[in-house]
Amino acid sequence: MNQIPNQNQTQKNPLAGWFRQPKIYVRLPSKGKFYPQNALDRSANDEYPVYSMTAKDELMFKTPDALLTGQSTVEVIKSCFPALLEPWSMPSLDLDFVLIAIRIATYGDRMDVDCKCPKCSAENTYPISLQPWMDMFNNFEYNDTVHADPLTIKIRPYSYQETTKISLKTMEQQKLFSVINDEELDDEVKLEKFGKSFVKITELTIDVIADCITGIETPDGVSTDKAQIKEFINNCPKDIFDKIQIHLTSMRAGMEFKVKNVACGECSTVFDIPITMDNSNFFAVRSPD
Repeated sequence: MNQIPNQNQTQKNPLAGWFRQPKIYVRLPSKGKFYPQNALDRSANDEYPVYSMTAKDELMFKTPDALLTGQSTVEVIKSCFPALLEPWSMPSLDLDFVLIAIRIATYGDRMDVDCKCPKCSAENTYPISLQPWMDMFNNFEYNDTVHADPLTIKIRPYSYQETTKISLKTMEQQKLFSVINDEELDDEVKLEKFGKSFVKITELTIDVIADCITGIETPDGVSTDKAQIKEFINNCPKDIFDKIQIHLTSMRAGMEFKVKNVACGECSTVFDIPITMDNSNFFAVRSPD
């Protein structure tokens, strides 16, 4: 009897041999820490493959709404860094590193950066290497402890989802200021809008910081209950809240990268270039002249 082929059976694509292959292998700065269960397909040797972007991936970075919500970044990470099963959960410690690795796998180590001279305002273009940035991330040590005697507070880096929330919070603040300066609105409407926006911003700030705390050690024991931690953040003294917030901010600042001592082509002024991870232009590549 002849066997009837199963229409649902997946057949190997004869073109599979020409699919993308990993371009580079990297070790995550976090070394796999701070990931929820099943968010990372852990490697036995701590090395992970990175693929170049496809045409579809490049188009994702040209979609403004998807960039704003972070969804385009999530989809590109899934495509190019398949070991990251839930990119929304990845710690900020790894986020920029992974995006740099994807850019190197796609376009190579060099990136041209436009920068205006702080003295004469001349526009300059500088070719930079991304490898020093990768090395900086791999050498960065994340301090996950905040001391607020007699409390010891354990924290983790912001996740990508929380980083996106912070960005949206910043946009909310900008909207708030535009409402205040809108001369066409009467004072009562301004006050109402200001109040609603202020409450929303405050609640978001509290939620994000509370979510970053994994445990609080007291003289009587350790609390890891998320509801109790959030209640604590809502009711703790301002100096303790400030310590936590400043620590989180300083850890993030420690991962910022600058190219040192570039010279203006017009007036020879020497200055530093801050490199930003604005995906709309970080992944833009100039056509060769």
